[in-house]
Amino acid sequence: MKHWSLDDIDWGRFEPGKIDSEIVPVVKAASMVEFNGGVYADYLCNVFHDDPAFQEAARNWAVEEVQHGEALRRWAEMADPSFDFDAAFKRFADTITLPMDIDRSVRGSLSGELVARCVVEIGTSSYYSALAESTDEPVLKEICQRIAADELRHYKLFYQHLKRYQDIEKLGVLKRLRVALGRVAESEDDELAFAYYAANDNGQGGPYDRDFCCQAYQQRALRFYRPQHVERGMAMLFKAIGLKPHGMLNRVVNRIAWWLLTRKAGRMEAARAA
Repeated sequence: MKHWSLDDIDWGRFEPGKIDSEIVPVVKAASMVEFNGGVYADYLCNVFHDDPAFQEAARNWAVEEVQHGEALRRWAEMADPSFDFDAAFKRFADTITLPMDIDRSVRGSLSGELVARCVVEIGTSSYYSALAESTDEPVLKEICQRIAADELRHYKLFYQHLKRYQDIEKLGVLKRLRVALGRVAESEDDELAFAYYAANDNGQGGPYDRDFCCQAYQQRALRFYRPQHVERGMAMLFKAIGLKPHGMLNRVVNRIAWWLLTRKAGRMEAARAA
Protein backbone atom coordinates (compact mmCIF):
# COMPACT_ATOMS: atom_id res chain seq x y z
CA MET A 1 0.00 0.00 0.00
CA LYS A 2 1.07 3.58 -0.59
CA HIS A 3 2.30 5.35 2.53
CA TRP A 4 0.79 8.61 1.25
CA SER A 5 -0.82 9.76 -1.96
CA LEU A 6 -0.54 12.78 -4.23
CA ASP A 7 -3.90 13.90 -2.87
CA ASP A 8 -2.29 14.37 0.54
CA ILE A 9 -0.14 17.18 -0.86
CA ASP A 10 -1.63 20.68 -0.69
CA TRP A 11 -0.86 21.69 -4.26
CA GLY A 12 -2.75 24.96 -3.75
CA ARG A 13 0.15 26.23 -1.63
CA PHE A 14 2.42 26.35 -4.69
CA GLU A 15 4.29 29.67 -4.82
CA PRO A 16 6.16 30.18 -8.11
CA GLY A 17 7.80 33.32 -6.76
CA LYS A 18 9.74 31.22 -4.25
CA ILE A 19 11.22 28.81 -6.77
CA ASP A 20 15.01 28.62 -6.98
CA SER A 21 15.68 28.22 -10.69
CA GLU A 22 18.71 26.04 -9.89
CA ILE A 23 16.49 23.44 -8.22
CA VAL A 24 14.13 22.91 -11.14
CA PRO A 25 16.61 21.04 -13.44
CA VAL A 26 17.65 18.59 -10.69
CA VAL A 27 14.03 17.95 -9.68
CA LYS A 28 13.22 17.12 -13.30
CA ALA A 29 16.09 14.63 -13.40
CA ALA A 30 15.13 13.11 -10.06
CA SER A 31 11.53 12.63 -11.19
CA MET A 32 12.65 10.24 -13.93
CA VAL A 33 15.05 8.22 -11.79
CA GLU A 34 12.35 7.75 -9.15
CA PHE A 35 9.63 6.95 -11.70
CA ASN A 36 11.85 4.18 -13.07
CA GLY A 37 11.57 2.26 -9.79
CA GLY A 38 9.59 -0.59 -11.32
CA VAL A 39 12.56 -1.57 -13.49
CA TYR A 40 14.81 -1.82 -10.44
CA ALA A 41 12.20 -3.99 -8.72
CA ASP A 42 12.22 -6.32 -11.72
CA TYR A 43 16.00 -6.60 -11.46
CA LEU A 44 15.86 -7.26 -7.70
CA CYS A 45 13.17 -9.91 -8.12
CA ASN A 46 15.33 -11.69 -10.68
CA VAL A 47 18.31 -11.61 -8.34
CA PHE A 48 16.28 -12.72 -5.29
CA HIS A 49 14.35 -15.23 -7.39
CA ASP A 50 13.93 -17.76 -4.59
CA ASP A 51 12.98 -15.28 -1.85
CA PRO A 52 9.23 -14.47 -2.10
CA ALA A 53 9.31 -12.34 1.05
CA PHE A 54 11.98 -10.04 -0.36
CA GLN A 55 10.28 -9.95 -3.76
CA GLU A 56 7.09 -8.69 -2.14
CA ALA A 57 9.06 -6.06 -0.24
CA ALA A 58 10.79 -4.99 -3.46
CA ARG A 59 7.48 -4.62 -5.29
CA ASN A 60 6.03 -2.50 -2.47
CA TRP A 61 9.20 -0.42 -2.44
CA ALA A 62 8.87 0.19 -6.17
CA VAL A 63 5.29 1.44 -5.80
CA GLU A 64 6.52 4.13 -3.46
CA GLU A 65 9.47 5.00 -5.70
CA VAL A 66 7.17 5.48 -8.69
CA GLN A 67 4.94 7.67 -6.55
CA HIS A 68 7.94 9.83 -5.71
CA GLY A 69 8.51 10.28 -9.43
CA GLU A 70 4.88 11.23 -9.96
CA ALA A 71 5.00 13.86 -7.22
CA LEU A 72 8.24 15.37 -8.48
CA ARG A 73 6.92 15.30 -12.03
CA ARG A 74 3.78 17.21 -11.08
CA TRP A 75 5.79 19.85 -9.24
CA ALA A 76 8.28 20.18 -12.11
CA GLU A 77 5.43 20.65 -14.60
CA MET A 78 3.99 23.39 -12.38
CA ALA A 79 7.40 25.05 -12.07
CA ASP A 80 8.10 24.73 -15.81
CA PRO A 81 4.99 24.15 -17.97
CA SER A 82 7.24 23.42 -20.97
CA PHE A 83 8.59 20.27 -19.29
CA ASP A 84 7.50 17.27 -21.39
CA PHE A 85 7.95 14.45 -18.89
CA ASP A 86 6.59 11.69 -21.13
CA ALA A 87 9.01 12.43 -23.97
CA ALA A 88 11.94 12.91 -21.60
CA PHE A 89 11.22 9.74 -19.67
CA LYS A 90 10.92 7.67 -22.85
CA ARG A 91 14.35 8.84 -23.93
CA PHE A 92 15.73 8.07 -20.46
CA ALA A 93 14.12 4.61 -20.17
CA ASP A 94 15.18 3.63 -23.68
CA THR A 95 18.80 4.47 -22.88
CA ILE A 96 19.35 3.55 -19.22
CA THR A 97 18.74 -0.16 -18.78
CA LEU A 98 19.59 -2.86 -16.23
CA PRO A 99 20.76 -6.43 -16.86
CA MET A 100 17.50 -8.37 -16.76
CA ASP A 101 18.68 -11.72 -18.12
CA ILE A 102 20.58 -12.67 -14.99
CA ASP A 103 19.64 -14.49 -11.80
CA ARG A 104 22.51 -13.33 -9.60
CA SER A 105 23.62 -9.98 -8.28
CA VAL A 106 26.15 -7.89 -10.15
CA ARG A 107 27.58 -7.19 -6.66
CA GLY A 108 28.80 -10.78 -6.29
CA SER A 109 26.47 -11.80 -3.46
CA LEU A 110 23.00 -11.09 -2.15
CA SER A 111 24.46 -9.37 0.90
CA GLY A 112 26.47 -7.18 -1.45
CA GLU A 113 23.34 -6.31 -3.41
CA LEU A 114 21.63 -5.23 -0.19
CA VAL A 115 24.63 -3.15 0.86
CA ALA A 116 24.38 -1.38 -2.50
CA ARG A 117 20.66 -0.78 -1.95
CA CYS A 118 21.38 0.65 1.49
CA VAL A 119 23.91 3.04 -0.06
CA VAL A 120 21.33 4.24 -2.57
CA GLU A 121 18.76 4.88 0.16
CA ILE A 122 21.36 6.73 2.24
CA GLY A 123 22.06 8.97 -0.72
CA THR A 124 18.44 9.67 -1.54
CA SER A 125 17.32 10.28 2.05
CA SER A 126 20.20 12.74 2.50
CA TYR A 127 19.55 14.38 -0.86
CA TYR A 128 15.85 14.99 -0.34
CA SER A 129 16.47 16.19 3.22
CA ALA A 130 18.96 18.69 1.81
CA LEU A 131 16.50 19.83 -0.86
CA ALA A 132 13.68 20.17 1.67
CA GLU A 133 15.81 22.35 3.92
CA SER A 134 17.12 24.47 1.04
CA THR A 135 13.92 25.39 -0.75
CA ASP A 136 11.44 28.07 0.29
CA GLU A 137 8.75 26.80 -2.08
CA PRO A 138 6.15 25.19 0.23
CA VAL A 139 4.96 22.38 -2.04
CA LEU A 140 8.44 21.20 -3.01
CA LYS A 141 9.46 21.35 0.65
CA GLU A 142 6.54 19.09 1.59
CA ILE A 143 7.22 16.65 -1.25
CA CYS A 144 10.91 16.36 -0.37
CA GLN A 145 10.16 15.90 3.34
CA ARG A 146 7.78 13.05 2.52
CA ILE A 147 10.23 11.43 0.12
CA ALA A 148 13.14 11.77 2.56
CA ALA A 149 11.11 10.01 5.25
CA ASP A 150 10.21 7.22 2.81
CA GLU A 151 13.84 6.78 1.76
CA LEU A 152 14.94 6.49 5.38
CA ARG A 153 12.29 3.80 5.89
CA HIS A 154 13.51 2.07 2.72
CA TYR A 155 17.05 2.04 4.11
CA LYS A 156 15.76 0.31 7.23
CA LEU A 157 13.89 -2.20 5.05
CA PHE A 158 16.97 -3.17 3.05
CA TYR A 159 19.12 -3.17 6.18
CA GLN A 160 16.77 -5.67 7.83
CA HIS A 161 17.10 -8.01 4.85
CA LEU A 162 20.87 -7.42 4.83
CA LYS A 163 21.08 -8.68 8.42
CA ARG A 164 19.10 -11.76 7.39
CA TYR A 165 21.47 -12.57 4.54
CA GLN A 166 24.52 -11.76 6.62
CA ASP A 167 23.55 -14.62 8.92
CA ILE A 168 23.97 -16.90 5.90
CA GLU A 169 26.71 -15.36 3.76
CA LYS A 170 28.74 -13.57 6.46
CA LEU A 171 30.19 -11.02 4.05
CA GLY A 172 33.20 -9.37 5.69
CA VAL A 173 33.52 -5.68 6.49
CA LEU A 174 36.13 -5.08 3.80
CA LYS A 175 33.99 -6.71 1.11
CA ARG A 176 30.96 -4.71 2.20
CA LEU A 177 33.07 -1.56 2.18
CA ARG A 178 34.27 -2.34 -1.34
CA VAL A 179 30.69 -2.74 -2.54
CA ALA A 180 29.63 0.48 -0.80
CA LEU A 181 32.48 2.52 -2.28
CA GLY A 182 31.79 1.05 -5.70
CA ARG A 183 28.14 2.08 -5.49
CA VAL A 184 29.09 5.58 -4.34
CA ALA A 185 31.39 5.88 -7.36
CA GLU A 186 28.49 4.92 -9.62
CA SER A 187 26.75 8.18 -8.69
CA GLU A 188 28.79 9.67 -11.53
CA ASP A 189 27.73 7.06 -14.08
CA ASP A 190 25.22 7.56 -16.87
CA GLU A 191 22.01 7.23 -14.88
CA LEU A 192 21.89 10.67 -13.23
CA ALA A 193 23.85 12.36 -16.00
CA PHE A 194 21.53 11.08 -18.71
CA ALA A 195 18.44 11.80 -16.59
CA TYR A 196 19.65 15.40 -16.34
CA TYR A 197 20.23 15.51 -20.08
CA ALA A 198 16.90 13.95 -21.04
CA ALA A 199 14.97 16.18 -18.64
CA ASN A 200 16.62 19.46 -19.59
CA ASP A 201 17.53 19.12 -23.26
CA ASN A 202 13.91 20.10 -24.02
CA GLY A 203 13.86 18.11 -27.24
CA GLN A 204 16.64 20.19 -28.75
CA GLY A 205 18.42 17.04 -29.85
CA GLY A 206 21.86 18.20 -28.78
CA PRO A 207 24.54 15.55 -28.30
CA TYR A 208 24.77 13.84 -24.93
CA ASP A 209 28.00 14.66 -23.09
CA ARG A 210 28.20 12.63 -19.89
CA ASP A 211 30.94 14.68 -18.26
CA PHE A 212 29.17 17.95 -19.02
CA CYS A 213 25.80 16.69 -17.77
CA CYS A 214 27.29 15.11 -14.66
CA GLN A 215 29.05 18.38 -13.86
CA ALA A 216 25.92 20.44 -14.54
CA TYR A 217 23.90 18.22 -12.22
CA GLN A 218 26.47 18.27 -9.44
CA GLN A 219 26.98 22.03 -9.69
CA ARG A 220 23.36 22.43 -8.70
CA ALA A 221 22.90 19.49 -6.32
CA LEU A 222 26.01 19.67 -4.15
CA ARG A 223 25.36 23.19 -2.92
CA PHE A 224 22.26 22.07 -1.02
CA TYR A 225 24.14 19.80 1.40
CA ARG A 226 24.98 20.77 4.96
CA PRO A 227 27.23 19.01 7.51
CA GLN A 228 24.29 17.28 9.23
CA HIS A 229 23.31 15.53 6.01
CA VAL A 230 26.79 14.08 5.59
CA GLU A 231 27.00 13.17 9.28
CA ARG A 232 23.76 11.22 9.25
CA GLY A 233 24.62 9.54 5.97
CA MET A 234 28.02 8.41 7.21
CA ALA A 235 26.48 6.91 10.36
CA MET A 236 24.04 4.93 8.22
CA LEU A 237 26.85 3.83 5.91
CA PHE A 238 28.98 2.62 8.80
CA LYS A 239 26.05 0.61 10.10
CA ALA A 240 25.47 -1.03 6.70
CA ILE A 241 29.08 -2.14 6.32
CA GLY A 242 29.30 -3.48 9.86
CA LEU A 243 31.15 -0.71 11.71
CA LYS A 244 30.14 1.31 14.75
CA PRO A 245 27.97 4.18 13.47
CA HIS A 246 29.18 6.49 16.24
CA GLY A 247 32.79 6.60 17.32
CA MET A 248 36.21 8.07 16.63
CA LEU A 249 36.59 6.44 13.20
CA ASN A 250 33.19 7.70 12.11
CA ARG A 251 34.00 11.24 13.27
CA VAL A 252 37.30 11.25 11.37
CA VAL A 253 35.74 9.85 8.18
CA ASN A 254 32.84 12.28 8.49
CA ARG A 255 35.22 15.26 8.56
CA ILE A 256 37.06 13.90 5.53
CA ALA A 257 33.80 13.29 3.65
CA TRP A 258 32.56 16.83 4.34
CA TRP A 259 35.91 18.29 3.28
CA LEU A 260 35.83 16.29 0.04
CA LEU A 261 32.25 17.33 -0.69
CA THR A 262 32.87 21.04 -0.10
CA ARG A 263 36.09 20.87 -2.10
CA LYS A 264 34.27 19.26 -5.00
CA ALA A 265 31.42 21.76 -4.76
CA GLY A 266 33.97 24.57 -4.82
CA ARG A 267 35.64 23.16 -7.92
CA MET A 268 32.27 22.83 -9.62
CA GLU A 269 31.34 26.41 -8.78
CA ALA A 270 34.70 27.70 -10.02
CA ALA A 271 34.32 25.79 -13.28
CA ARG A 272 30.85 27.18 -13.73
CA ALA A 273 32.04 30.75 -13.13
CA ALA A 274 34.84 30.27 -15.65
